[in-house]
Amino acid sequence: MKKSDFDMIIIGGGATGAGIALDASSRGLQVALFEQNDFGEGTSSRSTKLVHGGVRYLEDAIKHLNKAQYALVKEGLRERKIFLENASHLAHPIELITPIYKWIDIPYIYSGLWLYDRLSGKYSLGKSRLISASKAIQINPSINPHGLKAAVSYCDGAFNDSRMVIALIQSAQENGAMVRNHHKITKLHKKSGKLHGVTVVDQIKQKEYQYSADIIINAAGPFVDQVRKLDDPNSKPILQISSGIHLVVDRKFLPSPKGIMIPKTSDGRVIFILPYQDKCIIGTSDNPATVSQHPKVSKSEIDYLLANINKYLNIHIKKSDILSSFSGLRPLLAHGDTNNTSRLVREHIEIFSDSGLLTVAGGKWTSYRRMSQSAVNLALKTLGKNLNDYPCTTKHYKLVGSRKPIPDTIPKELTSRYGDQATKIAQISANLDDDGELPRMTRAELIYTISSEYVKKPLDFLVRRTSIAMTDTHKALKLLPKLANTMKYELGYSDELYEELEKEAFDILKSGI
Repeated sequence: MKKSDFDMIIIGGGATGAGIALDASSRGLQVALFEQNDFGEGTSSRSTKLVHGGVRYLEDAIKHLNKAQYALVKEGLRERKIFLENASHLAHPIELITPIYKWIDIPYIYSGLWLYDRLSGKYSLGKSRLISASKAIQINPSINPHGLKAAVSYCDGAFNDSRMVIALIQSAQENGAMVRNHHKITKLHKKSGKLHGVTVVDQIKQKEYQYSADIIINAAGPFVDQVRKLDDPNSKPILQISSGIHLVVDRKFLPSPKGIMIPKTSDGRVIFILPYQDKCIIGTSDNPATVSQHPKVSKSEIDYLLANINKYLNIHIKKSDILSSFSGLRPLLAHGDTNNTSRLVREHIEIFSDSGLLTVAGGKWTSYRRMSQSAVNLALKTLGKNLNDYPCTTKHYKLVGSRKPIPDTIPKELTSRYGDQATKIAQISANLDDDGELPRMTRAELIYTISSEYVKKPLDFLVRRTSIAMTDTHKALKLLPKLANTMKYELGYSDELYEELEKEAFDILKSGI
């Protein structure tokens, strides 16, 4: 028999796919990962940027005696601590304030967060505390003081989601994984009814390749049902898609390092307003949606967020204050015919098709590592491997960027994105001359991300490596022509391809990222 090119091929380069690639490659498996767009371009870079056990899931677990929700919260709290330790340059604890405007809500909310603490146990990031109305306003002046009775403070984790995907991908690559963004799986190959390979198309160069593997894993997030259709046109959907939007506004609306958690909106959902780089982020909505490559933010979703958040703020946010907005698709597991996606459990499943395609679906960012471990364990068992010979190492695996001390001379803006890799960018910048186009440090970042972080298109850099477009769309539009020109030179793109990619980026930025 001809030896396969790889032990494992992974379809999808978001949190789940990247996590599986790291887990499998760190155990010594030969791994290839293919992502049709950029790494983390979909759901994984469009979260609320929280690493959490799930406060709202805990409430639902108690109200409805839902054991699945309860178990999900306990697992999330354990994984939250591991997440923060393994990606210390990208993740950190954050204190959140919940303002309370009815006396009757104080014991209810505080007892829920007290239980959240108890479940955390040794993985706690800090104790919840009840604080007076005057203290809450002193801590966070943006809270609406009218009718405020008290507030509760509790701790969770915050992180940079798009950068986390890159750290996982880089860590998998250093373990020997072959990783490719902008490479789409167009065909699954079978022999005697069993999968053995794939056809992949380089979306930029329009070149086609074929690879074989002993096992193929479908980790395509919201697109897993589309991949399952490639395998079996008669397969039934296993996902119910939900859209969640976020708004980015000036930091004046949150002049505090502490976030705000609103536990009760008009329809019973939870909304956060959080520090996000030098801005603040508001989210999220939760509505049934259909799968699309570039989901758009609707007017009704913006109206919903503003109407609910402004009840709790001292300074009201207007539509004209919005610097950027983005929509993400959550791949929730379908349970019956419910249209209430906010009630769906964020657990995950692993299922094999008749041909051997292993689909991993559902879950959330906080539990990506446990999902990945479970999927690789299942793959190894299927391949007839002894798990004792392939132990999982990711529980204590420091990701690229979180391993070395960082000199104080490196700007914090760089270290918050690249961790200990920021020294490389500083060195590149020191050797550059001003070209009158891009700022020197921005050009150094671009050169580094092209050479070390798989940047192929302008939006790879503007949206996911630096988050410039995520925080200020107008700034991104101004940078785009100069950025594209530098990319043309660094990547050796033809005039035709350069113009095509610049226009694509311009159209997406104008219509909403």
